[in-house]
Amino acid sequence: MHAITIEQPGGPEALVWAEAPDPVAGQGEVLVEVVASAVNRADVLQRQGFYDPPPGASRHPGLECSGRVVEVGPGVSGWAVGDAVCALLAGGGYAQRVAVPAGQLLPVPAGVDLVAAAALPEVVCTVWSNVFMVAGLRPGETLLVHGGASGIGTMAIQLGKAVGARVAVTAGGKEKLARCAELGADILVDYREQDFVEELRAATGGAGADVILDIMGAKYLARNLDALAVNGRLAVIGLQGGVKAELNLGALLAKRAAITATSLRARPLEEKAAIVAAVREHVWPLIASGRIQPVVHATYPMAEAAEAHRVMESGGHVGKLLLTV
Repeated sequence: MHAITIEQPGGPEALVWAEAPDPVAGQGEVLVEVVASAVNRADVLQRQGFYDPPPGASRHPGLECSGRVVEVGPGVSGWAVGDAVCALLAGGGYAQRVAVPAGQLLPVPAGVDLVAAAALPEVVCTVWSNVFMVAGLRPGETLLVHGGASGIGTMAIQLGKAVGARVAVTAGGKEKLARCAELGADILVDYREQDFVEELRAATGGAGADVILDIMGAKYLARNLDALAVNGRLAVIGLQGGVKAELNLGALLAKRAAITATSLRARPLEEKAAIVAAVREHVWPLIASGRIQPVVHATYPMAEAAEAHRVMESGGHVGKLLLTV
């Protein structure tokens, strides 16, 4: 088969479409013929040499894919050759074939084409596990999403609205904020020109956000705490703004707030399977009904993954960037 290889960490040019060994479906796995994959921030970090795959995972980048089952490994039930699927991966999506633990497979939702389905697994599993399974967002609460125009952000807006929450977003520029509004965002903050703490307080009568989904990490830690409501929950899922910051524990105690930080890629298989099962139960019906949809900015041939990475790093996109085989 062919796959995107990274012989040496570097810029987008480090991504090379080359021959690679065919994967084999092991115990509890299925082999998927990839139709499409998607670009995630983690792929960029891996290309740069900052985020190695977990032990035993494919060395090829790609944390999600869509395609068709071509082989069912030992110990697998419920899946058959020819099934149209999408999958959450620890790596290997930038390839013609990938072996996937059966617990990380999802059927392609009704009404979603096979290519667009590649935009779903990573963002849906990330948002559902953090905003709902961990932070426990409830109807009537306020959710603040940083990076509202990103793949994660566009999904968080839709899921927040679907459960009856009020959604605030930060994004850079009027065009991105307008797209967030189209998806249902209620409170729009241009982080280039506005202070999200002040804007959120003004929009909530001083209460703040019940849940914050944060991709920035250290840079936003103190301000996120200021923006939290009493009994608020801050879910950190990215470190684009650094890894170290000072935390005022007194302020945290005064608000009876909680901070969690999670990653999805290195979780044990049973934890990923539990998240995928919850997504299939709670989110897939919303997608099938048309209330939630994948947001795709552009699609590129897999061999042109370098160009997709350049677009990702430029920050000019809204939603997901897909790669097709």
